[in-house]
Amino acid sequence: MISRPGPGLPHVDAVTPAVLVLPGPVSRGETPRFCDEVRALLESTRAGVVVCDVGGLGPPGLAVVDLLARLELTARRAGGRIRLRDPDPALHALLDLVGLRFETERQVEQREPPLGVEEAVEPGDAAV
Repeated sequence: MISRPGPGLPHVDAVTPAVLVLPGPVSRGETPRFCDEVRALLESTRAGVVVCDVGGLGPPGLAVVDLLARLELTARRAGGRIRLRDPDPALHALLDLVGLRFETERQVEQREPPLGVEEAVEPGDAAV
């Protein structure tokens, strides 16, 4: 009996990145524990990325910047990287100020439609 592969890609192993929730406020004493967790997650999932949920960190400060920089360094040394989920706009500004760039998960943006664009046109309306 001959076994034939099914249609589609022969073998795809979809790897979902692990998520590390960073509760706030953080202290410098917790940094080594979080670094160990990032290293362990990268080794166990082999995804190459750990998503750090930073939504609960509270107001950003230099302790948060130090933590994120150390987590990124740990991830790079382990052959991966971190990605931020739900960062506060103030955290973005602070990271830009100190010159650190992090990949962030895509957030759905809510925008207003551009001026002069109408969603529907009624018959007999004058052109703008």
